[in-house]
Amino acid sequence: MESEGNFADLGLNEWIIQHLGNLGFNKPTPIQYNCIPPILQGKDCFGCSKTGSGKTAAFALPVLQKLSEDPYGIFCLVLTPTRELAYQISEQFTLIGKPINIRTSVIVGGMDIIQQAYELQKKPHIVIATPGRLADLLRSNENNVKLNKIQFLVLDEADRLLDKLDGDFTNDLNLIFSSLPKERQTLLFSATLTDTLNEVKELSTKSPFFWQSDNKVSTVDNLDQRYILLPEHIRDGYLVYICKDLLEKQPTRSIMIFTKTCKNCQVLGMLLQKAGFQCVVLHSLMKQRERLTALSRFKSSNTRLLVATDVAARGLDIPVVQVVINHNVPGLAKNYIHRVGRTARAGRSGISITLVTQFDIHRVQSIEEHINTKLKEYEVDEREVLKILTKVNVMKRETEWVLEEQKFGEKKKTNKDKALILQGKDPITEAKKRKREKFYRIKEERKQNKKRKETVS
Repeated sequence: MESEGNFADLGLNEWIIQHLGNLGFNKPTPIQYNCIPPILQGKDCFGCSKTGSGKTAAFALPVLQKLSEDPYGIFCLVLTPTRELAYQISEQFTLIGKPINIRTSVIVGGMDIIQQAYELQKKPHIVIATPGRLADLLRSNENNVKLNKIQFLVLDEADRLLDKLDGDFTNDLNLIFSSLPKERQTLLFSATLTDTLNEVKELSTKSPFFWQSDNKVSTVDNLDQRYILLPEHIRDGYLVYICKDLLEKQPTRSIMIFTKTCKNCQVLGMLLQKAGFQCVVLHSLMKQRERLTALSRFKSSNTRLLVATDVAARGLDIPVVQVVINHNVPGLAKNYIHRVGRTARAGRSGISITLVTQFDIHRVQSIEEHINTKLKEYEVDEREVLKILTKVNVMKRETEWVLEEQKFGEKKKTNKDKALILQGKDPITEAKKRKREKFYRIKEERKQNKKRKETVS
């Protein structure tokens, strides 16, 4: 996915070009080649390109060059929707910025908030944060946490951050934006940025430069996209059989399995462990250190299976992933794009397998329209699945009983309900409202996909 030019054409300083060469990066990717020059010229930039196309370096390189020319205080704020992505971006900034000894600070939930406030007071060059924790710090340390002199605001996975129908980040973002200077450069990147293009334009304080990959296919060419049509009640039997079959054929394979809820994630992780697999889980009900440990074990290939919710779907660069399995079909096509984008990265090949029931066919059709690609059938011998089905179902019931005894997830639900009651809201009404909004969001995306298809034809 290299461009025709090289880093020397982009206006980057010699120290950066030399350091990139030492790291083994000799040619920019298209998004880097097109977006770095306008950022260096001082323009706001909105970049939209396939997952795995080098978006992080597209904003990190120009930010570091500008920082090296005038280093001071908190120079750049990067906002991202997930904690794991925040740590990954920090690692990449530290790696690329090593020659100038940059200082980064990761501000995310699940860690000591007092220590984080202390870190911000020491004015690191780059702050990478999730909106919720940074907003909490601004509220509780209003006089000590200052962001009014930053030069760059970066929104990574911008469509997820700015999705007003999801609404998770809206209030926190409004508070953060009110603390930032108007004179700044705003950079927004995502694999699916166009869904919220009108919203992101409002963030720009100047005429923005917009670049989008001209490829009509939203997923990479070297990704083999497959599906299995199956009855709902034997879904888990298929999952266990596929994992067994893939690892028997190639024991060094690393497999990511995506599912829709924290409880499903925990159940599947425990089920696969009972079935004899080395497996870790990643979801938002885990403590942050547990999440980082699980991700580290998977990245280092100490364990071959990672079961995750969509908290791991965006931006994470895990080179070892050869297979992505969708245990459920995502309701939104862009979530499918981000999930399968965890494999076939940086020119490598990969395969995605989506488990589809008769109730999911319309979702698959919507995804195919959006990515302009037809999924192919993945052949499985159902007789082999049926041989293990009873055992799998028994193991699953056992794991569900264990979680019920542990009252899994109840504490978080209780805390959420309490917070809503304190705001004068009814938890049941709010839950119905969120469900209704999600329904209309999916309906609107299908409508937009249909319009897009009619325009192309």
